[in-house]
Amino acid sequence: MKGELLERVRLRLAGSGAPTDPMALAEAVRAEAGRPVGHGEVLDALRVLRHEFTGVGPLESLLSEGSTTDVLVTAPDEVWADGPEGLRRTDIRFPDEEAVRRLAQRLALAAGRRLDDAQPYVDGWLPGSGPRGRVRLHAVLPPVAADGTCISLRVLRPAVHDLETLRTLGTFDTAGAALVKAVVDTRLAFLVTGATGAGKSTLLAAMLGAVAPQERIVSVEDAGELQPEHPQFVRLIARPPNIEGAGEITLRDLVRQALRMRPDRLVVGEVRGREVCELLNALNTGHEGGACTVHANSPSEVPARLEALAALGGLSRDALHSQLAAAVQVVLHMRRDGAGRRLAEIGVLTREDNGDVRVLPVWSNGSWTKRRVLLTSLLKGRGVRFCQGGLLQEAEGESCRT
Repeated sequence: MKGELLERVRLRLAGSGAPTDPMALAEAVRAEAGRPVGHGEVLDALRVLRHEFTGVGPLESLLSEGSTTDVLVTAPDEVWADGPEGLRRTDIRFPDEEAVRRLAQRLALAAGRRLDDAQPYVDGWLPGSGPRGRVRLHAVLPPVAADGTCISLRVLRPAVHDLETLRTLGTFDTAGAALVKAVVDTRLAFLVTGATGAGKSTLLAAMLGAVAPQERIVSVEDAGELQPEHPQFVRLIARPPNIEGAGEITLRDLVRQALRMRPDRLVVGEVRGREVCELLNALNTGHEGGACTVHANSPSEVPARLEALAALGGLSRDALHSQLAAAVQVVLHMRRDGAGRRLAEIGVLTREDNGDVRVLPVWSNGSWTKRRVLLTSLLKGRGVRFCQGGLLQEAEGESCRT
């Protein structure tokens, strides 16, 4: 069907405010054609228009694939998908740049955001979730996007694997699984770090699923990724502002509310702002076993990363290091490579003579480092010993070496 006819149909539907059900679309096509229109031509128009008016248009098939993590549109003829095997270019095409722009603006409106020449970029969540998971939208219009409208869709599926499943998938071996389980059982506070898509939320959810069922976990998130199999898991989800800029509920607000909900463990899905101040305060008031995820390239960079975030909340560098040293004991670092997502390193936080906190590696790529005693002594102090064959409780009375 010719582009000018489709444009007239779009304008007719937009001006009438009529619903975009198949019957209304078909009637609009016949009215604007000005001539008899065959069933095949109407069906072609319906397919094109429904892509534009419903869901995420031609990108729906990519988002519905269970392995897709990201869908990226960089030009009408450049649509990419990311998954376990990395980025791949798809055969999906848009008619022209204007079609990409229309989709971006419609998705922005669905997310309760504004996207136009005065506000040429948007970041928000698409409504609903369904089997494909929750979808985060980012879009940029020209001239900010110099080569044309760019759309980025991130699929956030619920993280529901348990530790045994991750062991089977190769995230860690049997000894690594026992070590991770010991961190949970001994109620050490921990951070899960890594890059985007490295599997931070997946590991955190699996560890939360291993928490004793009598403990109450209160989780604060931007998106509902964490869904562990646990009988006392309570989720609080942040809310962005509406299109008028009102009604926002931040992670910082929710951390304060979570403290009033009698948590045994407090969890923040991802720390990326001033809410780190409230989290550290909470972990220093008797809430052992707390956890969160943080974007970081390596465990050694965690203190500097948290310094920057704490500065947003007015917390000084010295105060941050003091609170961090008292609140968190362990860092687990996830990495994604050609073999998949794996636990690459475990570090322990230590404090230097000058007061600075450092993260020292005790376990790397499946093997202990020479600093292993930093972790084994922490575990031994809480009733768990390491033997060559794995983990043993001290109560069993067997002789172990640290």
